[in-house]
Amino acid sequence: PLCVSLAADPAVISPQDPTLLIGSSLVATCTVSPDFPLKAADLYWTLNGRRLPATSYATLGPATLSVALAHLNGSRQQSGDNLVCHSRDGGILAGSCLYVGLPPEKPVNITCWSKNMKDLTCKWTPGTEGETFLHTNYTLKYKLRWVFTLVPVSVENAGMGSNGKQGMGCPRPPGWAPFGGGAAGMSFLGSCGAVTTDPPPDVHVSRVGDLEDQLSVRWSSPPALKDFLFQAKYQIQYRVEDSSEWKVVDDVGNQTSCRLAGLRPGTVYFVQVRCNPFGIYGSKKAGIWSDWSNPTAASTPRSGECRRCRPGGGEQNTTLRRELKQFFGWVKKHAYGCSNLGIKLYDQWRVWLQKSHKTRNQVGKEP
Repeated sequence: PLCVSLAADPAVISPQDPTLLIGSSLVATCTVSPDFPLKAADLYWTLNGRRLPATSYATLGPATLSVALAHLNGSRQQSGDNLVCHSRDGGILAGSCLYVGLPPEKPVNITCWSKNMKDLTCKWTPGTEGETFLHTNYTLKYKLRWVFTLVPVSVENAGMGSNGKQGMGCPRPPGWAPFGGGAAGMSFLGSCGAVTTDPPPDVHVSRVGDLEDQLSVRWSSPPALKDFLFQAKYQIQYRVEDSSEWKVVDDVGNQTSCRLAGLRPGTVYFVQVRCNPFGIYGSKKAGIWSDWSNPTAASTPRSGECRRCRPGGGEQNTTLRRELKQFFGWVKKHAYGCSNLGIKLYDQWRVWLQKSHKTRNQVGKEP
């Protein structure tokens, strides 16, 4: 049951809704209003629905009865423990909510990020192990890079302190406003911050002509940061349809396309992309990796599939196909990750091919 203080009580309990440390003691008093013909002898106390022993009572006046509580345990529920003053017939005269717990400790593992350079989101882990049994206000202080005033923003923890992650969102200036009211304890976070993005949109995976072991991956830059000067690092991960093991391509760099090579012919692949922005406003601090994009699927051609689809291509097509296979086989051995497949790389391959032919010719001429 929730602990709710009565609005128009025929009696008054003091103190009203106190916050106490675990193990502390409390003396509460119940004073009946003069409008009610009740005496102290007509009263009794309950805590969370259980009647407290008369040995803990003391009569302090004709219409005032006190109760002494010792060695209090942590509150059983988030809304506090119900301390209620009753009349002899069981009627409720007044109530008070007891919040018994531990003061919060400094939160740990704070991480802050922004997806659009306008709003800031933070998450952290409460510093206290186990339950604090108290409502807790967290205050985050932070400043803009060129503004040296620390601006506090508070948020009330809706749950009791735990090892679960808590979070808050903070609007950009001007017009800072607190997110919560008073609470049992106050804890302060260190300052930090980083930029992240939504996953890259418009991820497309397609075949590379007749090549049986390759797929082309393309995507767009995150739209939320299009108005800011920044660089982005991308990662790709891919897996075959019947496997849960992902392979990661780390060295994609700042490009928004990549060609995956060394794949199995006639196989369905799932591909995802994520982004890590850095260099915002000239900052050297790395951002936070975004979530992975939704998986996008495509299949590589089966061996010989495209040749059957296009019979009679002629000697020129056969020569071109053979050269392309040689070229991409060389790329797999001499280039890593998602190298830009430009004319420069093609020229390097032609030089390597000429050297290889010259070496084979010299060996063939030896007596």
